[in-house]
Amino acid sequence: MKPFFQLSIILLCCTLTAHESLAAPPPHLGTHGSKVPDNGTIFNMSKQLCSGCVGESVEFLFAHNLVRAAKWEPLLFWDFQLQKYARWWASQRKPGCELQHSFPEGDFKLGENIFWGSGSMWRPSDAVSAWADEEKYYDYDTNSCEEGQMCGHYTQIVWKNSRRIGCARVVCDTGDVFITCNYDPPGNYVGERPY
Repeated sequence: MKPFFQLSIILLCCTLTAHESLAAPPPHLGTHGSKVPDNGTIFNMSKQLCSGCVGESVEFLFAHNLVRAAKWEPLLFWDFQLQKYARWWASQRKPGCELQHSFPEGDFKLGENIFWGSGSMWRPSDAVSAWADEEKYYDYDTNSCEEGQMCGHYTQIVWKNSRRIGCARVVCDTGDVFITCNYDPPGNYVGERPY
């Protein structure tokens, strides 16, 4: 079966599932009064888009897709090559848990969000929640962050052209947690809006 045909079937099934689920309970209202899919619908669709994934991978994907659904952006697909890259980078950070990107500043080939948390209890949803919380610092009209604040992690999550994601979480030798997610195509292009 050709990859394009397989992708079409998956998208059709996901679309049908979403429409059936949206018809059931009263949906939440989005920012412009539009209906936002409920958490169960997004979770089930994320599991389908992460075929073969287990545990943390589904948690990463679900948390991202929940944020994207609020802006009606297409759901992300899990990509095992991006996951492999993220695992490699997380393993590089394991000894000291330094909060460092995998590429030199300004020379990115992938979108990348990184997170550090003190202690070993930090989960994928905690990192995504911290990144998504930057929405309060993003001004859509000026397409900029509030002065002195960061919002690039949030805008990468909801970036309109990003379609694939791969992430990794590691408990470092220090006992802290390092989390990294990579996005393809990357986002945060200067002068472009995320959605």
